[in-house]
Amino acid sequence: MHSSHTLILGCTLVAALAGCGRQTEADSSAATPPVRVRLAAVRAERIPTLNEVTGSVRPVRRAQLAPKVMGAIEEMTVTLGQRVRSGDLLAKISAGEIGARLAQAQAQLNGAQRDFEREHQLLAKGASTADVVRGLEDRLNASRAMVSEAKTMLGYTEIRAPFDGVIAAKSANAGDLASPGVPLMEIEGTGSFQVEAGIPDSLAQKLSPGATLSVEIPARSTFFNGRLAELSSAADPGAHTVLAKIEVPAGVAVNSGEFARVMVPGDPVAMLLVPASSVARWGQMERVFVAGAQNRAVLRLVTTSTPRDDQVEILSGLDANERVVLDPPAGLREGTPLEAQP
Repeated sequence: MHSSHTLILGCTLVAALAGCGRQTEADSSAATPPVRVRLAAVRAERIPTLNEVTGSVRPVRRAQLAPKVMGAIEEMTVTLGQRVRSGDLLAKISAGEIGARLAQAQAQLNGAQRDFEREHQLLAKGASTADVVRGLEDRLNASRAMVSEAKTMLGYTEIRAPFDGVIAAKSANAGDLASPGVPLMEIEGTGSFQVEAGIPDSLAQKLSPGATLSVEIPARSTFFNGRLAELSSAADPGAHTVLAKIEVPAGVAVNSGEFARVMVPGDPVAMLLVPASSVARWGQMERVFVAGAQNRAVLRLVTTSTPRDDQVEILSGLDANERVVLDPPAGLREGTPLEAQP
């Protein structure tokens, strides 16, 4: 009998304590004051994608210098990397037969000049005819043309810089035999540069000269926006790329041959964006607080992508038009009432 009364009393006590516990928890939740926070909606936007294309820095002005006559290289006055000015003598080719041809043409010109002057004087005295004088005049003009041609050919024996620049390549030295059309050296200008890149033909269709493209020079940690100066109308059949030339703005320090990355816009894709201040990192996880039912805080684990300015792309964990908490307070917990600030 005693044990029966004890059992009933114990059960009554446990039930009372349980009831008190539930009542205290409910009262505490109801009494929790709302936390004032700023909210922002999850935005669904179509953002253009950026595709990385590699390229190289090249000078706007560059030329391969080849002789127009055959002969031994008598002088090679420049070295690789040397800076030169427009008109500087770079190489000289020995071509004795051209000098001999000039001397012969000059001798013929002198004889034609003397004959013409003599007959012209005789014509004034009535001792010659106009036909003879005209024939000598034609001979004189032909001799002048021969001298001019020989001088031009002699000028081809000298290779001069076509513009200010630097010797970027040199494939011959003094004593080598020069052949017409075979380059002896390459000169590159130093005044202006451009980035040359092969853009996939699928992306090039959406571009036109004058467009602005973002460029990075990794070796210098340099970024700039360049104008698309040229875009080929024909694609490389092997690589399926189109040659593009992007201007390097004046004042941006680059060197010929440097590696470059060009960001080319592609088709837009749908993205969910939230302000970066709404995402907090907790260990290896990223989380946000969402204003859920009855404006109570709901904790969500999310996956994000590369930040875009002050926005973050959400790959998973949120839906469009949900409201996230900006700069969530340190003490914010799941279920806490929220009051939106204007």
